[in-house]
Amino acid sequence: MTQRRDILKAAAGTALMLPGLSASNLLFAQDRSPIKVGVLHSLSGTMAISETALKNTVLMTIEEINAAGGVMGRPLEAVVVDPASNWPLFAEKARQLISQDKVAVTFGCWTSVSRKSVLPVFEELNGLLFYPVQYEGEELSRNVFYTGAAPNQQAIPAVEYLMSDEGGGAKRWVLLGTDYVYPRTTNKILRAFLGSKGVADKDIDEVYTPFGHVDYQTIVANLKRFAAGGPTAVVSTINGDSNVPFYKELGNQGIKATDVPVVAFSVGEEELRGVDTKPLVGHLAAWNYFMSVKNPQNEKFIRMYKDWAVRNKVPNASSAVTNDPMEATYVGIHMWKQAVEQAKSIEVDKVRPAVAGQSFDAPSGFTLTMDKTNHHLHKPVMIGEVQADGQFSVVYQTKAPIRAQPWSPFIAGNEARQNV
Repeated sequence: MTQRRDILKAAAGTALMLPGLSASNLLFAQDRSPIKVGVLHSLSGTMAISETALKNTVLMTIEEINAAGGVMGRPLEAVVVDPASNWPLFAEKARQLISQDKVAVTFGCWTSVSRKSVLPVFEELNGLLFYPVQYEGEELSRNVFYTGAAPNQQAIPAVEYLMSDEGGGAKRWVLLGTDYVYPRTTNKILRAFLGSKGVADKDIDEVYTPFGHVDYQTIVANLKRFAAGGPTAVVSTINGDSNVPFYKELGNQGIKATDVPVVAFSVGEEELRGVDTKPLVGHLAAWNYFMSVKNPQNEKFIRMYKDWAVRNKVPNASSAVTNDPMEATYVGIHMWKQAVEQAKSIEVDKVRPAVAGQSFDAPSGFTLTMDKTNHHLHKPVMIGEVQADGQFSVVYQTKAPIRAQPWSPFIAGNEARQNV
C-alpha cells in the first residue's frame, strides 16, 4: 500500500510538470499490463454461421495492433465468451465481461434482440459496446457505438434502387424476415416508405419465420403466386443459418433474379459459402462494403484475414472470405484504439467523447467518420449482385459516405429526433 501511495505521489508530481497530463493519464501511460477486450459473439447455435467470423476479426485485429506495439505500449487481451444464440444469455455474458473480467470495451452482438438484451447491462454498469451490424435504428445509447448501417444507409436505398428502372421497376413487394425486432421494425419503416411512394397495402406481402427455420417450400411457392400480379421484388431480412435453405429453395423452384429479384440485408460472402450460388446469380444484397471492391486498403484487409485464418487453422481457411460486418468490426476496433490514445485512458467516460469524430481509412475504400453527436458511422451505400463464385458485383454505390439517421422519418414522432 505504501509503495502504491509513493507511485501515485510521484505520478502526480510528474503530471504537474507536464501540462495537460493528469496523474491517472500518466499512470496509464506507464502501465504495461494487458488491456482486456470483450468479444461477445455466438459461436454456436443458429447465429454462429454469421458471428464466428466476427470473433475471428476481433482476434485478428488485436493481433495486428499488438504486433504494432499495442495501445500506448500495452497489449490487448481478448476475453471471448459464447452466448450461443441465446438472447438472455447475452445479458449474462455481458455482465460477466464488465463486472468480473473487467474489460475496457466489448465488441459484439449481431441480432437486434441480442443487442437489446445487453443494452440495459452496458448502461447500468457504464460499459462500452461497439455494435458492428446493420440494424433497424430507433435507438441511440451513450454506451453503444453503432458501426453498422442505419436504415437510410441500407434498407431505404435498396428499395429505391429496386423501384428504379435500373433496378427492375418493382411495383409489388414481399417483405420476408426472421420473426424478431430487426425485421419487423425495418419492415414497418419500409411499409411507410413504400406508402409514401404510392404503393398500396394489397401490393405488399409480409411474412415471418422463426430463427432456425428450414422449410421454405410453401413460402417460396406463395411468393411465386404473389409475383404473378406484377413486377415484384423480395426484401429479405432473414438472419442466421435459415438463409441457406431459403436460397436453396429459390433455386429448387427456379426463381431467377430476372423474374423476382431478392435483395438481402443480412446475407454476405460468409453466408453464401454454404450455398450453391449458380442459381442465385443476379440476386442482390445491400451493404456498405463488399469483398470484391478494389483498393489497396481492401487488398491488405483480405490478405491479412486469409493469412490469419490459415495460421489459426480456421475451418475451410482456404476459402475464407471477408464481409461487411467484419469490416465494421475492424473499423470499430481501430477507432476505439485511436480514441484511447487521444484520451490517454481506457476509462469509458474519457474514451466515449474521444470516439466522436474519429476517422479511419476503411477497406471499403472510403474514409469513415464517427458522427460527433449520434454514435453512428458515416458510411457509403453499396448494392451488389450475386456472382457464380459467391462474390458480389457492385451495381450501385454512393459517391461519398452518408450520415446515418438513427430515427426514421417514416415513423411518427421521430421528427424532433432527426437532429440528434
